[in-house]
Amino acid sequence: MSRWRPPQPGSTAVITRAGFESLRAELDELWHRHRPEVVRALAAAAAEGDRSENAEYTYRKKQLGEIDRRVRYLSKRLPALRVIEQAPTRTDTVYFGAWVCVRDDDGARHDYRIVGPDEIDPARRWISIDSPLARALLGKRADDRVEVLLPSGTHDFEVCMIRYAQESESESP
Repeated sequence: MSRWRPPQPGSTAVITRAGFESLRAELDELWHRHRPEVVRALAAAAAEGDRSENAEYTYRKKQLGEIDRRVRYLSKRLPALRVIEQAPTRTDTVYFGAWVCVRDDDGARHDYRIVGPDEIDPARRWISIDSPLARALLGKRADDRVEVLLPSGTHDFEVCMIRYAQESESESP
């Protein structure tokens, strides 16, 4: 049997200006602050002698690998991203960056902001444009109904309100 698997579908390469700046700041922080600290600690652990039983050395090697992996990802991802800075001309329709209020099957209201996959934050109710709910909502208007297949099953949602926030007020609707 072969080990070949089809490639994973790529995520959408769009991001808000604030999200882009946050990723760039993370890359800068990792490269200029965290990585040099870990390299110094690794060198100190290596100088202690036998590396085969040196837990500090093993830990620092793993930590450096994690930092380098994230730096490599961010270095490739940032140039590929397209920053969306302005609201669309049709603000009555759901597009990237919109705050969308939806009513579920039970009548409960939920507010979500559609953002790029690199800036999702469940605590702030920011969902990826690649998520099933966001895909179903794209192009919809207030009072439109959508049926969405979620991991918990099929759910119906009704769009209550659509709003586009400025970056300074993008915390909640």
